[in-house]
Amino acid sequence: MPALNEEGVIGATLDSIPAGLVDVVYVADNGSRDGTAAEARAHGARTVREERRGYGSACQAALRALAGSGGADVVVFLDADGSEPAEELGAVLAPIVAVAADLVIGCRRFGATPAHVSIGNRLACAILRWLAGHRFHDLGPLRAIRFGALQRLALRDPDYGWNVEMQARALAVGLRVVEVPISHRARRAGSSKISGSLTGTLKAGAKIIVTAVREGWHARRALRARDS
Repeated sequence: MPALNEEGVIGATLDSIPAGLVDVVYVADNGSRDGTAAEARAHGARTVREERRGYGSACQAALRALAGSGGADVVVFLDADGSEPAEELGAVLAPIVAVAADLVIGCRRFGATPAHVSIGNRLACAILRWLAGHRFHDLGPLRAIRFGALQRLALRDPDYGWNVEMQARALAVGLRVVEVPISHRARRAGSSKISGSLTGTLKAGAKIIVTAVREGWHARRALRARDS
């Protein structure tokens, strides 16, 4: 769970994870200036500190800590702000439990999201469909993936290209990818690091689209090489 200045909301997000569904939660504090880490620990999470800003950097820090503790069977990614309901985590994990998927994307039903955010999301998905031939409906942050499969992807993106890089590389290496519908709501507190401002949205959107083109092209080449 990557987090930046989410004091006042991260505790409720952690508490909403269904009991018995996960063994351990790592919160990657991405340089918060508030009590995010302390609140996370008070609600049962382990915390790691990552000063290098960026969504991908925070995710990588948590994954290093997880690998150092012996790894896992399945890794779940969840935002700290409560916008993607942790209560629906069981639905996201179900295809992996049923041995029907290696990567599951929580596909958001938009409603509480600004139009410019959902449009950028659809554009990136359209690029992946055009280049790699797979129709994604979302780049949602609530997702689950087998730990061994995740390691095969060798993800590198330090910020907002992380999710699209994961999805494109999953196609390139032949992972079974499934989308399941989930709810989506306004964050419970604070302001979004992306949609909270037009500038933030444009910067993140540009990075996501550039990553979609680059990784989609690599996936296209890998898929053609496999089929030849």
